[in-house]
Amino acid sequence: MRMTRFAALAALAALTATATPAREQPSQRDQARAFADAVNRQLVYHVPGEGKVRVRRDIVYRADPEASADVYEPEGSAKAARAPIVVFIHGGVGADIPVRPKDWGIYQGWGRLMAASGFVAVAFNHRLGYPEPFMTEAADDVERLLTYVRRHAAEFGADPDRICLASYSAGGPLLSAYIREPRPYVRCLAAFYSMLDIRDSEIHRRFMKPEQLAMFSPAAQVEEHPAAAPPMFVMRAGHDQIPGLNTWMEKFLDVAIRKNAPLTLMIHPTGAHGFENTNDDDRSREILKAAIEFMRTHVETPPGTR
Repeated sequence: MRMTRFAALAALAALTATATPAREQPSQRDQARAFADAVNRQLVYHVPGEGKVRVRRDIVYRADPEASADVYEPEGSAKAARAPIVVFIHGGVGADIPVRPKDWGIYQGWGRLMAASGFVAVAFNHRLGYPEPFMTEAADDVERLLTYVRRHAAEFGADPDRICLASYSAGGPLLSAYIREPRPYVRCLAAFYSMLDIRDSEIHRRFMKPEQLAMFSPAAQVEEHPAAAPPMFVMRAGHDQIPGLNTWMEKFLDVAIRKNAPLTLMIHPTGAHGFENTNDDDRSREILKAAIEFMRTHVETPPGTR
């Protein structure tokens, strides 16, 4: 049965629960409602001060109104020592999704959580699509966003030389460039339920050549450039609903272990894709707390001393 684009995106983002028989397929309106509910649920972990975070919305980082970002700043960040930066890289989004990722509740929650934890957090829209990924365009957007944020860091009370990149779902391939060509200002990477080896992904193979698949596969880049890889936090959801995702992640982990890459792995045995606003349990909170501490540790570590 052919899926609607809403249903396909919901499957890609694992924002639907379990599959239903064909005769019970929900209407497009119900799919849209389920999608909105899933992306707008609150995170299951919070820290004091989230309500005092300052938010600068709809900052255009390149010459296109759609290329916008929200910046979350800790309370009093302009007066304090410059804060490190964390940038959230969302997964693929179809053109028919009316609300863009930076405005989803899940990224607003991440923004407030990280800002209250002492970071300047950036949620932004980029061109990673579905089903066609537009990977090169999305990678260009990440670069342009980083250039903009670093150039304007003083306005945000941020340190342009202490950045962590955090990917989600189909955003994982966009970490590849920072493994292949490390930047001293990108101190660490984090991958939450991310696609970390797309070379066997049928949908990516429909639109990308083999050399492009390798270029955008963190596994291939760690294999080729193990000494260059920055410290990386990987979260695996044991009950991830995206077909193939955990298999591709296992291939990445095999390479990373064999190459002695600087890797921190945390597994949620019963975690779903989007566990941080789905699985309201102690393991989810443990992983989120550990991710924040990982980022804090590594943005404080000078390059070359890891």
